[in-house]
Amino acid sequence: MHLKRTTRSFVPLVGLLTLSVAACSGESDEPAESGSDSSEVAVSAGGLTIDVLATNSWQGGFNGAVRIIDVSFPNPITTFSIVFRLGGSASVQGTAWNGNVSAPDGSGGRTATNPDWLQFNPIRQGQTWDVGFNGSGAFSGSTIVSVVINGQTIPIGGGGNDTTPPTVSLASSATNVTTASTITLTATAADDTGVARVEFRDGTTLIGTDTATPYTQAVPLTSANNGTHSYTARAFDAAENNATSTPVSVVVNINGTGTGAVFRVNTQGRITKNGALFPVHCGSWFGLEGRHEPSNDPTNPSGAPMELYMGNTFWANGGAGTGRTIQQTMSEITAAGINVVRFPVVPQTLNATDPQGRDPFLKNHQSVRVANSRLALEQFLTLADQNNIEVILDVHSCSNFVGWRKGRLDARPPYVDATRDNYDFTRETYSCAATNNPASVTHIQAYNQTLWLNDLRTLAGLGQQLGVDNIIGIDIFNEPWDYTWQEWRTMAAAAYTAINEVNPNTLVFMQGISATAGNQDGSPDTITQVPHGNAATNPNWGENLFEAGANLPSIPRDRLVFSPHTYGPSVFVQKMFMDPAQTQCTGLEGDAAGDLDCNIVINPTLLRSGWEEHFGYLKDMGFAVVVGEFGGNLDWPLGQASIRDRNRWSHITPGVDAQWQNAFVDYLTSKGIEGCYWSINPESGDTAGWYGHAYDPISNTAGWGEWRPFDARKTTLLNRLWGL
Repeated sequence: MHLKRTTRSFVPLVGLLTLSVAACSGESDEPAESGSDSSEVAVSAGGLTIDVLATNSWQGGFNGAVRIIDVSFPNPITTFSIVFRLGGSASVQGTAWNGNVSAPDGSGGRTATNPDWLQFNPIRQGQTWDVGFNGSGAFSGSTIVSVVINGQTIPIGGGGNDTTPPTVSLASSATNVTTASTITLTATAADDTGVARVEFRDGTTLIGTDTATPYTQAVPLTSANNGTHSYTARAFDAAENNATSTPVSVVVNINGTGTGAVFRVNTQGRITKNGALFPVHCGSWFGLEGRHEPSNDPTNPSGAPMELYMGNTFWANGGAGTGRTIQQTMSEITAAGINVVRFPVVPQTLNATDPQGRDPFLKNHQSVRVANSRLALEQFLTLADQNNIEVILDVHSCSNFVGWRKGRLDARPPYVDATRDNYDFTRETYSCAATNNPASVTHIQAYNQTLWLNDLRTLAGLGQQLGVDNIIGIDIFNEPWDYTWQEWRTMAAAAYTAINEVNPNTLVFMQGISATAGNQDGSPDTITQVPHGNAATNPNWGENLFEAGANLPSIPRDRLVFSPHTYGPSVFVQKMFMDPAQTQCTGLEGDAAGDLDCNIVINPTLLRSGWEEHFGYLKDMGFAVVVGEFGGNLDWPLGQASIRDRNRWSHITPGVDAQWQNAFVDYLTSKGIEGCYWSINPESGDTAGWYGHAYDPISNTAGWGEWRPFDARKTTLLNRLWGL
């Protein structure tokens, strides 16, 4: 298999703290909630609603949650103990998050308790808290046995012998709102002893209560509410028995201020904004797609938190932080020439309740910490717009846990780093596939084309939702290396249709594939070799557009940007880097070449021939070509290089990656091709960043996440590319 990546570096910090940095060239899950099972019944008392539900399910298992909804509990909740029983064949498996779930008690129940740190960040009125857990079997309902909040026992039966919940259904006066207006939610509810009240919610947010029939709730909607809303009604009787309606989805797409800019590709293959030529000076700023924590991290072992790197960690300067903000960085990068940021996200980024996008797993200093990953995304887009920075939104993976390994929407193990030596970050227990998984998989975060297209629609609608017009395009899927060209071009056409339904003013960025396909499709013994031209120049993941010119995707030329990825030896030592004088190294790459002490020779003529047939020819045909990722560690195999790379490639004199980057920029400028540098921030283990890094894998591991001034050598390189 031909691979681009080898490393995802993770580094120890101060004391007990440890962090990891995923480096898809620096890149690095909880599933999106799918709603509770219709057979479970929540209990409500004392201003609380307590529920046990399945948030996602698959063949033989599910993700569950013990949910506390604080409607009007009088005091902030710092401790809780909830005993519950699962019905049918369901049982709790593995560890919990956002709390603890104990072993069965004598009656077969489980006890969910608070995490110790809840006393510092209590649950308050109007908030919802989920203690998540993994389950096996089929979720078929639950029973709440007892509830103790802040040491106080909460009666959950309401007295009497009534245990029959109401019935309830919900209807909306409109399901597609395109102009500012008020919709009416109408619930139909009945109970054997009478309905006491009906609560209306938008997701988990309580928006109103009605105590008399007809049970209705008026909901005013403006462009600030753009997006898809999931409304439910929950009916209660006097004994607090309750039931929840099937959700009603309402799509809000009101024309707001976020539609002013129109991005297109002209006949010379250049991007325009509102008809004027727009030069692309681009760098990637990653973090919200997830990093990989080491297995000995005390708070989140082997986790995958989603947080934008900001150069201001909570332990820096004795806990005072560095003072760096997103605005400071935006001011610095725009002054240095940046006008576009490529911004990686994953499906879980869009879920404001995903535990991996929230405390206690966040590392930024409290002064700049953002409450959840979705809010961080929205705040970044808004601030970028205020700084005249356009944004390419990049769907970086099927999962924040699987990360860079994926090559397809439904990627499954074994992954390419499964047998890597001296490496703590394999993900053989996680899969994006609902079926055909090996026995190693214990966590399934199923992804597919339907979910992907819905996520693309969500991203396309963020401009209107936020009132910004700086989404220059959407990079539809990062490095789809495990597909054939025919598969990928068909998927890209569907992606364009989904995006265009929501935002006809933005561009579609489409990457290439690799040299093989079908490695992770559930039948790894039937790998397809993919054409890429001369066998001597192997394409990186995402680089191979060899077949595109003769078999174009069904996307209008003025909306399509081809966006290949390519890297030098600091990311992966490929066979075209081998010294021709060492015949024993011919055809070797990666660790095998390092173990044999193979030399590295950068041959610009050979490399240029590969770039030309992989993607450069498309520029000659008049298509827009913007390289989605390139870059590297100029000091490799030293600098921020991992210890395993330092040891394996210690015979190499630093400078070969600098030779590669200069050869590549020479090629880009000669062709008039633009590109996005990986990366602006320096937490990338295999490429480092434009900003310097206090971190050193030998002498200063505690400096992880603390930024230094720009690397002047990279500034010179980018100025040459941008013509500054």
